[in-house]
Amino acid sequence: MVAGTSKKVPESVSSEYLKTEEAIDFVKDSFSKHLMRALNLVKVSSPLAVLDNTGINDDLNGIEMPVSFSVKGMGGKSASVVQSLAKWKRIRLKEFGIGPGKGIITDMRALRPDDVIDPTHSVYVDQWDWEKVITRDQRNLAFLKDTVNKIYGAVRAASNDVSSKYPEYGSDLPDKIYFIHSEELLRKYPSFSAKEREAIIAKEHGAVFIMGIGGVLNNGEPHDGRAPDYDDWSTPNEDGFYGLNGDIILWNPVIQLPFEISSMGIRVDKPALEKQLEIRKCNEKRELFFHKMLLNDELPLSIGGGIGQSRLCMYLLKKSHIGEVQSSMWPEETRNGFMLL
Repeated sequence: MVAGTSKKVPESVSSEYLKTEEAIDFVKDSFSKHLMRALNLVKVSSPLAVLDNTGINDDLNGIEMPVSFSVKGMGGKSASVVQSLAKWKRIRLKEFGIGPGKGIITDMRALRPDDVIDPTHSVYVDQWDWEKVITRDQRNLAFLKDTVNKIYGAVRAASNDVSSKYPEYGSDLPDKIYFIHSEELLRKYPSFSAKEREAIIAKEHGAVFIMGIGGVLNNGEPHDGRAPDYDDWSTPNEDGFYGLNGDIILWNPVIQLPFEISSMGIRVDKPALEKQLEIRKCNEKRELFFHKMLLNDELPLSIGGGIGQSRLCMYLLKKSHIGEVQSSMWPEETRNGFMLL
């Protein structure tokens, strides 16, 4: 039987399900080891939910509504299922007393019920959430790009591991990832939408890191949304643009679409947080627990991000729907079109 349905699964299909599950475990184990080694990360546990009115939960684009509930054992205090751990990780770095050059990684599980449900999106989110302490002089594009290259190297290494164990899987990734700022991309293709620009550049280069996500571009729009209180998208950089963050996007030949596997960046320091809260007109956040800590210089400078676990599995195992590598909820018509877990 397929979970959530009354359909009987043929034996040949059951065998394929099991093979996929084994391959998923292999991908996750391989990539996490390569990433931890490349970035000097230690694995830690993480929460499924955090208390509201602390500023710790991730607001994502600022419009998504988290799943909330009251905690009877804490006097009815309100809590929410995490949407990501972008800010929680930075507090954890402080609590662990971790110094520059070392960081943490955790298996994040989240619910985003406002997300669309399509072949690459689900209400259930699983990702490697990582965060690393940096020094003041590492808040620059050179360090950001070096970190991206290390992450991309871990992706390539995992792909090679997968290809060795499962010859039918893996991917022919380019040797290097291409870097471009979102403003440069806009100037290059001014008549296209942001998603169309992503598709063009990703298909051309195979793997691309688009920088400066969140700040308004010359067309009056940001390339994509970012909350004001984790990534730094407003600081001038060495290339003459703004922002010290970005997205890792691969071209997915199976579905013929650009495929984001990571959102990441150098995190806001005190000046960047103050500036971005002002830009987004949400200065009331200054009174929240997380924001007070940052504005009082109580948190370490850091770089971090999330890397989609099911996304990476979908890509390396050459699947055409994220439900083929993740158990979640799907409309019945979707189940009829794909072999979902």
